[in-house]
Amino acid sequence: MATEKTASEAALSEREIEIVDLVAEGLTNHEIAARLEISKRTVDNHISNILTKTATDNRVSLVRWALQWGKVCLDNVNCCTLPSNSVTPNQ
Repeated sequence: MATEKTASEAALSEREIEIVDLVAEGLTNHEIAARLEISKRTVDNHISNILTKTATDNRVSLVRWALQWGKVCLDNVNCCTLPSNSVTPNQ
């Protein structure tokens, strides 16, 4: 039997997390595209994929999800230092 991932377990790429952070800052898709030097169409596609992965319906729900699961930090609220994904080899 296959297990279904919940929205809390959504595996977002580094780029998707970056876009969620910019959405949380209040940037439009056009502004995100300019900031990241990518096309607006690419941003549209990323946001569509993010909404699907997180089972959210809109930007407000997405930001609420991101705050709930510690994916973003706004105005020093919900902030914590996350461990690096890199592994340091033992010497």
